Amino acid sequence: MEPALIGTRLASAAISPLLKKLLVSDGPGAGLTGNAPKVRLSGLVSFRGEKRSLTEKDVRRLAATLVERSLDERAEAPFPADETEAVVHTLGTTLLALGDLDMDDVQAVRLGHHTLARRLRAAAPAPDGLSTDSALYLESLTEWACLHILEFFTQRSTFIARSLVEQTRGQTELIAKLDEVIRRTPRADGRDTAFERRYLDHLAKKHGRLTIYGIDLHHSPDRWPLDLAYLSLEATGTGADSPWFETGTAAPTTSDRPAPPDDDKESPWFAAAPAGFGTGGLAAPLDHGVRADLALARHDRILLRGLAGSGKSTLVQWLTVSAATEGRAEGMAYLNGRIPFVLPLRTLTRHGERLPAPDLFLSAAGCPLTAPDGWADRVLSAGRGLILVDGIDEIPEAERGRAREWLRGLLDTYDGNRWLVTSRPTAVRDDWLASDGFTELTLSPMTRTAVTTYVRRWHQAAGPDAEPYEQPLLDALRTAEHVAQLATNPLMCGLICALHRDRRGFLPRGRKALYEAALSMLLTRRDRERDMAAPYGVTLDEAPQIQLIQRLAYWLTRNGRTQLDRARAESIVTEAAPAIPEASAYDPNALFTHLLHRSGLLREPTEDTVDFVHRTFQDYLAAKALVDHWDIGVLIGHANDDQWEDVIRMAVGHARPRECAEILRELLAAADAAEDRRIRLRLVLLAATALEHATEVPPEVRAEVLARTAEVIPPRGVREARELAAVGRLVLDLLPAPEGLSQGHAYLVATTASHLSSDAALLYLAGFVGRPEILVRSQLMWAWTRFDAERYAEEIIAKLDPAELYYTVVTDDQAAALSRLGLRPELLDIRAGVGEDGFAFLRPVLPDVRGLKLLGFESARSVLDTLGPLPQVTSLLVEVDLEDPPFRLIAEGFPHLNALVLEGAPHATWDVTLLAPLRGLRQLLVPQGATLTGLEHLPADISLTF
Repeated sequence: MEPALIGTRLASAAISPLLKKLLVSDGPGAGLTGNAPKVRLSGLVSFRGEKRSLTEKDVRRLAATLVERSLDERAEAPFPADETEAVVHTLGTTLLALGDLDMDDVQAVRLGHHTLARRLRAAAPAPDGLSTDSALYLESLTEWACLHILEFFTQRSTFIARSLVEQTRGQTELIAKLDEVIRRTPRADGRDTAFERRYLDHLAKKHGRLTIYGIDLHHSPDRWPLDLAYLSLEATGTGADSPWFETGTAAPTTSDRPAPPDDDKESPWFAAAPAGFGTGGLAAPLDHGVRADLALARHDRILLRGLAGSGKSTLVQWLTVSAATEGRAEGMAYLNGRIPFVLPLRTLTRHGERLPAPDLFLSAAGCPLTAPDGWADRVLSAGRGLILVDGIDEIPEAERGRAREWLRGLLDTYDGNRWLVTSRPTAVRDDWLASDGFTELTLSPMTRTAVTTYVRRWHQAAGPDAEPYEQPLLDALRTAEHVAQLATNPLMCGLICALHRDRRGFLPRGRKALYEAALSMLLTRRDRERDMAAPYGVTLDEAPQIQLIQRLAYWLTRNGRTQLDRARAESIVTEAAPAIPEASAYDPNALFTHLLHRSGLLREPTEDTVDFVHRTFQDYLAAKALVDHWDIGVLIGHANDDQWEDVIRMAVGHARPRECAEILRELLAAADAAEDRRIRLRLVLLAATALEHATEVPPEVRAEVLARTAEVIPPRGVREARELAAVGRLVLDLLPAPEGLSQGHAYLVATTASHLSSDAALLYLAGFVGRPEILVRSQLMWAWTRFDAERYAEEIIAKLDPAELYYTVVTDDQAAALSRLGLRPELLDIRAGVGEDGFAFLRPVLPDVRGLKLLGFESARSVLDTLGPLPQVTSLLVEVDLEDPPFRLIAEGFPHLNALVLEGAPHATWDVTLLAPLRGLRQLLVPQGATLTGLEHLPADISLTF
């Protein structure tokens, strides 16, 4: 349906004022008083800011009216009738996105209604499950609405005046930019231009693929396209407060704006950006992080810190390719015209060479092309350079001061370029480059969503042969906690993806093998295969490094800590080194510094403390040390401490057969000695979960552990089921598969799992969705509140057989999920916790409801009034007031009731005369001890139960 066709149906005096309600009126003038920033769209809409006159609910009603009027008098609707509510909801959400666009009215009109509609649809959440007809209808209706909205903008009193001002400013800026282009135009008779084209093509090819080091890949590709696999990383730091990071739009270049004082957060610049800037005031503190690849849009000079494998070098590749290629990714247009110089310091100083001058940048970095004489100087003098200095930590510590002086010399000579320097967090002190105008940022660990995205892109990039392994790995990341704990940065995610693919869908069995692969990569293979030198003068194989680092893990775990003083860490290494022949030849201070900065396992969160980058590595290495020292008393003494669960299980993995048998027997003996039943259960289950980590164990010990486990799993009653859940997540690994369980066992096992609020439990419970038993399905329904509402609804609720099942809704999020998935249950149980928004989401669900429960609300009257008449409901359970039962509302709103249950008012005295209109009522259940009068007015054959 074209906008013009919709417009003929909607272009009326009744509709135009409705759309105009979306906007606030403004006073006369050009809106240029003083230095005030432009008013963005968020300040012009009527459902945001101080001039708010519409609520979100009002906007959604307006959307419903627009859809309704566009359908009037049509012989056939342009989309399926059962998608009407979804269409209305999507249109409302799209109109609400008008307040999120970072532009003003002049900019919006300049876009035109087609582009504005596209921006709105992009800013709103993508609709799920709409048919093609519905999507086309929404596209046309949105464009038509945008056409009217832009018309309203042009009628604002400030529009013409501001348009003229914008035109004048635009001409001035254009002249300035043309002057800059002329200034930057390469010379040397076009040779520079021809060379740059070849050079950028070379960079795009060289850096356009990612490589994983340190993994034996027999069946997997070791390189893949960067544009397919790159994941936007997040960074935090004191200087990343620009609102551009929130909107994802590119910032103006330095030639377009003054640089704000980074150290003055009270500056007016932060409160009101100059004309042409993204506005919104000072951004929130940086807990949420910013896109690292957009940081150079805001700051010309950045020192970026990140742990081993956090993605520093990959970011350098991404910036290089984004500058070198046409069709840049969203937000990367700020690199237009930039010439990248990729300077990996480990390569530049491999043989002790002096750091190069610009004319030697290309040859020092291994570029085979020969530039015209003076080309690099001309590029940098024109301020067109993107200088990417990768790996301050990868050169010897003694050379880092000289590297800073080299960098300062370049900065003093060439102004106006963009500079990125990367380092591991502790390789250089805080503010190392602050006096040179550098902003410091730190790459953040990947979120769970980012990990999922990374895995999907990795498998897409790896080709069609990898596709069957994607979902099993995602499932493993949700169910195998030890795998998820490692997947916190791109390097480790890539390791796990490659290992899983290379083993044709199987990760190394157990934690021990997985950690051995990870440690091998981090400690030796990654640096060796990247042709790294020894920046601290220390070259150690994997085994001696593990021996030293596990002493630190041992001390931390024995003392119940996750962090220790740097001085104590140094002393532990110093004491251990003489007993390790390969390490004894080195200075202990150099040894410790090497382990801290190059192992990838340790970090320095503050200047005088040390900890492990992953707690799981500490547990793994502490378990190895405990077995090496054979401190079994320490292990068993902490068996009931949940912080030691992983240590004990991995100790069984490290132990030899006789040692393994002793640990397991001691756990069972400790269980027998425990007086608390929960502790006994916990120790038995800990022995059972540890058993799977054993490489070899005597048959009689295995049989004993399995026999003891069989006594409690599956549980024999609801109480046992809940007691098992109280033990914690480890019980999940022992529960039987859902398939083949009897009805009773299925219900009890599902009860246990449903009390474990973890992703692994959700995946396990998904195996029960096909069970026909009402008890099992009801338990799955009740568990909804313990998990993420939307995800659980998609994976569990939407797949349940609805027969005889009450859908229990306790929160607005659950109501929204029910509506979004298009579920139409006949039996609905609404609990206190559902508010006005929740009832709005439930409104399209209610017409199909035949049985309704309303429990926990302070006022039954207000709830019934909100619901309105539901004549199709034949069964109602409601918690009513003691003194003022809403019998009239029940009789009027539910005229076809045949069963009514009243709860919540024991020993009440009620006159039920007002229920007389319910002539079909056959069952009435009231609280114990209630006294009823007026029963003679009810049907004679009614069944009354107290």
